[in-house]
Amino acid sequence: MESIDRKVAKSLLDIKAVMLRPDEPFKWASGWLSPIYCDNRRILSYPELRENVCRWMADIITKKYPDVEVIAGVATGAIAHGMLIAHILGKPFIYVRPKPKDHGTGSQIEGSVAKGAKTVVVEDLISTGSSSLSAVQALIKAGVNVLGMTAIFSYNFNQARRAFELADVELQTLTNYDTLIEVAHETGYIKDSDIAVLKEWRFSPSTWGQTE
Repeated sequence: MESIDRKVAKSLLDIKAVMLRPDEPFKWASGWLSPIYCDNRRILSYPELRENVCRWMADIITKKYPDVEVIAGVATGAIAHGMLIAHILGKPFIYVRPKPKDHGTGSQIEGSVAKGAKTVVVEDLISTGSSSLSAVQALIKAGVNVLGMTAIFSYNFNQARRAFELADVELQTLTNYDTLIEVAHETGYIKDSDIAVLKEWRFSPSTWGQTE
């Protein structure tokens, strides 16, 4: 039976949620050049895959954190997935903005959550980990007990691994960059000659493709 990480990787490729362009790099908001672009929002347009992904994430949460009380989504990419997971588990849902609103109540955390509530954070994608961990810090500052985080996909950057270790936040993902590249190669989505480029980028994403 095919493992879930491979199923998810293949599905992301099938629906073109992941695009691999080693010869025509994408430019991220950070300014980094990248041979890959991942848009997990596309999952929401495919009902069967959407349900499977959310149920698989719910299963991870149930097994790893059986006493979870609240599900928190990171805005904006994980709001929909997080809400569906909370619905499957029958738990309250909240979401965390990148920063407090500059109007109204000035809230950064939307929804109702009690201090000390055992909470699992849902994210759609992990790159450097900075925005994800910023959401965790906002919850901790509000007195919430963060048990861990689960995400659909991680680029497996060393920078992100170190950041999660330093923050003492446990991360579980459905699939990751290494599995994606493996499946993409096996299915002919990328050529043999692309592998070295894709691996090189993963280990030095901030400088890859930059000219002197």
